[in-house]
Amino acid sequence: MKKLIAGTLILIVFLATISMFAPNIYASSNALSVSGYNSIFTENNNLEEQTDSELVEMKSKTENELKEYEDLYGSKTYGYTAYILDKIRIFSIPLCFLGIAVGSIYQYVIGIRKLDVQDRGFALIIGFVTVLVICQLLPLIFAIVVLGWRG
Repeated sequence: MKKLIAGTLILIVFLATISMFAPNIYASSNALSVSGYNSIFTENNNLEEQTDSELVEMKSKTENELKEYEDLYGSKTYGYTAYILDKIRIFSIPLCFLGIAVGSIYQYVIGIRKLDVQDRGFALIIGFVTVLVICQLLPLIFAIVVLGWRG
């Protein structure tokens, strides 16, 4: 019975991962009319234009943020550094919480049976909390040092 269930699950996973491909529109000339080709190409061009416009918007937004940081800190180098530290501060929160969750699983779920895994989980929790605190405080310390002492 277990072999049947395992085989069925493997078959379902295998069938679920098979790629589905669109039909080749160039294979037969009878498949689509000329207007069908044009509609497919215009949809494709609209998608490319939309993607291009989103990329241009993201680039201009990033350039504006960099310009604001450069104006705030009075130097291009300090502005880039502050921008990078701000992005690290933002992205460190979910990544560190994910690491803390993995460490907690190691310590409290798997570590009940295996003591060496429990120690690994505790080390992961301490490490990720330390990284989180450093990533949150580093932009503040940078701003205090550059804006406060530099003038």
